[in-house]
Amino acid sequence: MSQQLSILIPAYNEANSIIRILQKIAAVKLIQDIRKEIIIINDCSTDNTQQIVNEFIALNPSLNIRLYSQQKNKGKGAAIHKGIELATGDFVIVQDADLEYDPEDFNILLKPMLDGFADVVYGSRFAGGNPHRILFFWHTLGNKFLTFLSNMYTNLNLTDMETCYKLFRAPVIKSLHLKEKRFGFEPEVTAKMSRIKNIRIYEVGISYYGRTYDEGKKINASDGFRAIWCIVKYNFLRRKKQEISI
Repeated sequence: MSQQLSILIPAYNEANSIIRILQKIAAVKLIQDIRKEIIIINDCSTDNTQQIVNEFIALNPSLNIRLYSQQKNKGKGAAIHKGIELATGDFVIVQDADLEYDPEDFNILLKPMLDGFADVVYGSRFAGGNPHRILFFWHTLGNKFLTFLSNMYTNLNLTDMETCYKLFRAPVIKSLHLKEKRFGFEPEVTAKMSRIKNIRIYEVGISYYGRTYDEGKKINASDGFRAIWCIVKYNFLRRKKQEISI
């Protein structure tokens, strides 16, 4: 039986784009006949995201899609935690519903894993020759600073720690006890994943079709400061605590 990729889609007020991203995912032909499991976690949207998704599921009975609705808005990280819990695939990836990332890149991420080299693959927006929309200087500088700070603690050499596209072997991501409920998911999962003994981490270049704040981008400066705190919390402070307790 072929292997399965679980695609987790946290969605909050994404009525304008969620159908298009689902159509893109449905159209992708995965290498080695890997099957797709699509798990949408509706984070208590106040628009008609849930209705639109239910209609899409009804119109596409052949697709393996599940919708889980949070009873209250808990944040992107919390939605991802629920998706990880529900995932039944051999591999797990997070897909934002906002069209910034292209599902056609799934195969690029899967290749080093299927070839037996990787346990985790990061999709970098700053590497490779794929198209990248040019947007905000300070946003890009902030991303690179957070990646640098994370690398300094984890001793990794990533170019894009904050990327949405992180592909995991399911046992790897399910083994982690994750706590961050908002955008702190990225530095937390990187810190905890980097401490797994003999973990094999790869990075590949991906496309990036970034959107502006007018187009619905949600991350802001306060999320950046939270990310800094999470880098310190899940790297330096945690290790210091472990040293004291020995």
